[in-house]
Amino acid sequence: MLIYIADDEENIRNLVRAFLKNEGYEVEVFESGDLLFEAFGKKECDLVILDIMMSGNSGLVICAKLRAISDVPIIMLTAKDTEEDYVSGLALGSDDYFTKPFSPVKLTMRVKAMLRRIEMQRPSTNNEITFSDIKILPDKLTAYCNNEALSLTKTEFNLLSYLLENKDKAISRDELLTTIWGYENVVESRATDDTVKRLRKKLDKAGSVISIKTVWGYGFKVGVKGEEV
Repeated sequence: MLIYIADDEENIRNLVRAFLKNEGYEVEVFESGDLLFEAFGKKECDLVILDIMMSGNSGLVICAKLRAISDVPIIMLTAKDTEEDYVSGLALGSDDYFTKPFSPVKLTMRVKAMLRRIEMQRPSTNNEITFSDIKILPDKLTAYCNNEALSLTKTEFNLLSYLLENKDKAISRDELLTTIWGYENVVESRATDDTVKRLRKKLDKAGSVISIKTVWGYGFKVGVKGEEV
């Protein structure tokens, strides 16, 4: 599998490339997001690692440009540890997030898990999933709200599908991390909560009556607004 990395710090590019190549991945590195995006237009990769603060267009801009043409998994890197950065990156469609300084071992673990999940994951059913005003066609990787297509990333689509398939029970964060992201329980990530927040906003914007309720200290459960969950 091919991985693209854009970071303006040479030592970080080389370090991450070395760890990923040691795991058998093909890796190409770029000094800027603009160069990565140009390369992506010529040859798509299987996963992108993007620094936010770079010369030229920022990683956030490149993330948005990539997401407009592809659902390739994107992991963001940044030296800033602020809620604003988390929200901005995830709102633009990134799948996960790492704050510098970070452990290249942990980053490699997440990359392996994400790519393994993508390679092995198949829709659990080809049957249409319907719940209230939401309809999901797993074989087409498409979700609808009141017959209007929802603009979802692959991760958001998989998360919504899994929650609806299990609408009669609460799903733990650990189960979601394992099933949707492919992460082992020992991997720490805000991906679940942040993706749920993003999915909620998209459902609200579409006017859906579906609600993703937080089960405090455990996980999430899908239901209909105004009804007990």
